[in-house]
Amino acid sequence: MTYIRRPNVVHPDMPSNELGLTARDYEGGISSLCAGCGHDSVTSAFVQALFELSIPPHRVAKLSGIGCSSKTPAYFASASHGFNSVHGRMPSVATGANSVNRDLHYIGVSGDGDSLSIGFGQLCHAIRRNVNMLYVIDNNGVYGLTKGQFSASADVGTTAKKGEVNIQPPIDACMTALTMGCTFVARSFSGDKEQLVPLLKAGLVHKGFALIDVVSPCVTFNDHLGSTKSYDFTRQHYHPAIHADFIAPAGEITASYRDGDTISVVLHDGSRVVLRKVDEQYDPTDRIASYAFLQKHAAAQEIVTGLLFIDDAKPDMHETHKVVEQPLNSIDFDTLCPGQSALAELQNRFR
Repeated sequence: MTYIRRPNVVHPDMPSNELGLTARDYEGGISSLCAGCGHDSVTSAFVQALFELSIPPHRVAKLSGIGCSSKTPAYFASASHGFNSVHGRMPSVATGANSVNRDLHYIGVSGDGDSLSIGFGQLCHAIRRNVNMLYVIDNNGVYGLTKGQFSASADVGTTAKKGEVNIQPPIDACMTALTMGCTFVARSFSGDKEQLVPLLKAGLVHKGFALIDVVSPCVTFNDHLGSTKSYDFTRQHYHPAIHADFIAPAGEITASYRDGDTISVVLHDGSRVVLRKVDEQYDPTDRIASYAFLQKHAAAQEIVTGLLFIDDAKPDMHETHKVVEQPLNSIDFDTLCPGQSALAELQNRFR
């Protein structure tokens, strides 16, 4: 992967966060993706979200698989940890890393091909275990690195760049996540940074598996008339189910809200996700109703965005399996490896 560092130039009046860092400190290498790629907009949103949360870059672990989207962790938070795994296997790597060190903020960046085809089973088990991580799918409906074949998220009737019509029904990442018991489900559009940044911030502090499906158009292979993942189609069929803003602990509300009902969901660290209803019947804490809402609007070819479901009470993987709080690499050898007698005792319990 080509990696070119950005010039280390910071304007003296550039704002800083609680750590004294600027947004430049959360950038990475210069992108090698196509000009106009939606994935670069997602990268920009990540930079803004991490900066606003004042997360130390060295407390972030970025993981990815294979694909255009999986290259993007190199383009933000260059001072953080990173692991680029094989195609579709990122969730298991993230699960293993999270198991031995819960002190990091885990970010998984994947694509629709990487997550909904070869890695579909891995994604489902990460959701089932409620791994404490933010998992972002840059969804463009095609395999961009291998010349634009349809992916598993391509809608019925959408056309390829050369005219082929897709006849296979799509896998909807958000509907799948809802049925699997995911505790944080959202969808956004790479071109809507105002919506995407608060969703990323909320997902980063959510305790459990947070999935955000981002419609991120491929300007080379899937941004033409007839595509349902193009910039034009997404903007015309955009349906915000709910407006969300992230409020840090003891922080002031900076977003301006139109008149309407609001729901405040308190997260474990004391921060809040403030939700403003767009549809009076929509309740983001009702899993079954959320699924039905998505189905209804999918039938009308509307792309529902926003925070679709949240459950902040379900125990995460660490609570379920009683994982030690201390990172394993900081535990002394005798405690970590108590010897043959302890192993024999453990084995006897399973005989």
